[in-house]
This record gives sequence, C-alpha cells and structure tokens, in this order.
Amino acid sequence: MNILSWEIIDRPLLIRGDGGLFPEKTLSAGYFFGFGRLMPLPHSQHLFMSKKPKIQRASGMRDILPEEQKYFQKILDVAESVVDFYGFKKISTPILEETELFSKGTGLLTDIVQKQMYNLKTKGGDFLSLRPEFTPGVIRAYIEHGMKNFPQPIKLYSYGPLFRYEHSQAGRQRQFHQFNIEVIGEGDPVIDAQVIQIFYNILNELKLKNLIVEVNSIGDPQCRAYYKKVLTSFLKHKESLLCPDCRRRLRENPLRILDCKEEKCQKITSQAPQIIDHLCEDCHKHFKGVLEFLDEIELPYRLNPYLVRGLDYYTKTVFEIFTDEVQKTEDSKPGARIALVGGGRYDNLVKILGGESTFAGGGAMGMERLVIAMKNRDIKFIKSDDRSIFLAQIGGMAKRKGLKLLEEFRKAKIEVGESFGKDSLKSQLKIADRMKAKYTLLLGQREALEGSIIIRDMENGKQETVKIESAVKEIQKRLKK
Repeated sequence: MNILSWEIIDRPLLIRGDGGLFPEKTLSAGYFFGFGRLMPLPHSQHLFMSKKPKIQRASGMRDILPEEQKYFQKILDVAESVVDFYGFKKISTPILEETELFSKGTGLLTDIVQKQMYNLKTKGGDFLSLRPEFTPGVIRAYIEHGMKNFPQPIKLYSYGPLFRYEHSQAGRQRQFHQFNIEVIGEGDPVIDAQVIQIFYNILNELKLKNLIVEVNSIGDPQCRAYYKKVLTSFLKHKESLLCPDCRRRLRENPLRILDCKEEKCQKITSQAPQIIDHLCEDCHKHFKGVLEFLDEIELPYRLNPYLVRGLDYYTKTVFEIFTDEVQKTEDSKPGARIALVGGGRYDNLVKILGGESTFAGGGAMGMERLVIAMKNRDIKFIKSDDRSIFLAQIGGMAKRKGLKLLEEFRKAKIEVGESFGKDSLKSQLKIADRMKAKYTLLLGQREALEGSIIIRDMENGKQETVKIESAVKEIQKRLKK
C-alpha cells in the first residue's frame, strides 16, 4: 500500500492511500492495523495524533467555567441593581415554547425563524422550539396571566440562555445569554428614551467607555408599507449586485436588506432612500419626542437612518449600543462591530399574539459580548439604598426636567419611584402612597419654569419649595445620608 496522505475526516481515523480511504483499527507508536497486519505510518517519529474524548460539548455550545462565571455574575448584579431602581420586576418564561409563538411573534420571514431555530416534535405531536429570544415569551405570559388588568405599565426583566443555530464565533454562540427588559402598556416616547437610558447606565456602571448609541424610527405598518415600495423600486435596479439572501429578501421583506452585513449589500443600501423621510405625522412626532428626551438627559446618540433590527415586530423607535472597539476574531471582517445592546418599540406584538392592542417596548443585552468587552477591567459595585422618595410631574416640560433630576438621584445612590407615563397628579400620588414613600417631589409646569420643586412630607403633609438643583442635597439631609 502506498500511503499518499493522512487526515482526520471524522471518527474513526481514516488513512488516504492509493487504494482509497482505510479505517483505523489500532493506532500505536506510528502504526495502524490494515490489510490484516500492522502498517507503519511514514515519519511516525514526527507525527503526534490524539483522539477526541468520546463525548464533547455540542458544536456552537460552550462551557462557562468558574473563572469566567464571575464576569457573568458581576454583569447580572449591576443590571439587576439598575433595573430595580427603575421599578422592573423579574419574570422567567420556559426555555421551550410552541413553535407558533415565534413564527407569529418573531416573524415567519426572519432569518431566526427560517434558519436559526431549534425545533422538535414531542411524542404527543406538539411542535416546540428552544427560545431564540425572550420578548415573544414575555408577551405571551403578559396575555396568558391577565397582566392587562394590573396597573400599567408593566415593567419586566428576564435573564437566561437562548438558542440560535448560526455560524459560531467569539461573542456569537448557538447557546448564549441575554439580559432583557420590557415595558408593556405605555406609548409615551419618554419610555423609549428611558429604555435606552437604562442600558446606557448599565454599560457605564460596568466601566465601559466610548459608547456609541444609534437610533432610528422605522414607523408603523402604514407608513412603512409605502417606504417598502420606494425601497423596492430602488433595489430592483441593483438586484444582480445583491447577495443571494438579499435577492430573496427583496421579494419577501425588503427592509431586511438594510440589516445585511455583507459589504457589497451595505454599499448599495448606503445610497438607498431613508425611512425617516417617509414617516407619517404621528411616527415623526413620536420620534421627535424620543430625541428631545435624549437631548434633555444629555445622552449622546447619533441617527442611523438604515438601522432596522432583524425582527419583524418592531415599530417606530429602534436602537443599538456599541463600544468603539472592533471585535477581532478569525471570523469577523475588518472593521466589524458587534452590538452589545439592541431594542426598540413593538406596539403591535401583543395584538399579533392574541391580546388586546397594547403599547410595548424594550431591549436586550448580550452577556457573552459584554464579557469580551470588559474582560480585563476591574468592576466594583455599590449596593443601592431603599426606595423612599417618589417624583411626581405634571406637563411636558416638568416631565423633561424630572427625567434629568432622576439621574441626579441615581448618581447619589438614592432610589426614587416615578411614573413618567402618567400625567394625572392624583394617580401618581396614589402610587407614591402605595409604595409608602417618605417624601414626594412635586414638579409642575410652574416649578419647571421657575427652576424649583416642592418637597412634600408624606407623613404630616408639610411642603417646602426649594431650588431644583438643591433637591438631592435637601433629600439627603432629610434622610440623613
């Protein structure tokens, strides 16, 4: 037998010779068993071969060893501390859900549903899927458990593993973990700004610097339908230059082309008409409100008119947060960035999944990607104090001033309750009473104009008006902090 080359095709070891491929029976000291006798491998003194263990982790999955677990726990501690300040409660949903939940919710034409889901059929004939994302499951729970009847909005957060069958690389595995938040039952643009603000604060608490926040509006189904026609007309003349996936998307859902990571497709879409120029009056007003709130809290952002996100249920605001660091892996392209956070508004999802029409929005943070970004950083945490202050506001200007003031209390580690989505003072004071706040801060249009705020002692009803910039110090005195 003339051995031409040898290679590991799979297990067992196969030796390629002039007669074809020959299976290994025994491999020891440079010999293998074939043709009824031991045969020498050439240059065996230079050859080192080791067998794989009989059972290994599945492709695309990874073990999180004790040394790395501390990063996950630190991120989770910070994230839970921040969202607890904003009044979020934890919810856990099943890892396995009915496949229909994602085909309806995530979107039948999305890459996630078409290519990346792990599906199975039970012995009873049910079709189930490992969850590829949190949001549809949380919305299902909101509907199933009648949360529409609870005081709105409902603020929920989730943490755990998700599963997508995709090409594995650093920061992108087939099993991965996310921290997710949802705000259900409130359509005010202040909610969109606050969701972005929450994730921005988490990343800042993790000492991640040079953050890049990108925002866009993709409108509602009505104005988006017109934009799809405009976009399709533009892309049809360049169809031959698109990648195979985008040629398919052009027929099924042209907006997905704007989300393509192929360089040749990105060059084309960078010249495409912008959806922000085709928003209806209501969507334009909503997005303008979001940007005004972001400006008021001095959160740096930039408009990305081609940001659409990869899920069908998004409406109006969408956003992503990056660091300025480029992810350097053998699979990533030069200059590639990986989003640490992504999200937006999805006002139609509750209705799509069988509930009443309800406003909703939120976002998700990739844990593995955060670990990569913060690997060599020293992270410290400060435990938050108990919530004993409530901030009530009346009117648009007061709401903007209140949002900024809330951040000053957060920096001082003083927890403050709020209900920015409500405009009625009576309903806000009821919430303050239910949470047993010691002091309520009252900020109306007059106070906003004068730069003042009223501090009300909830036990004796006494009130004092102070300058708004002194509010934190005045509360610290009263709480003896």
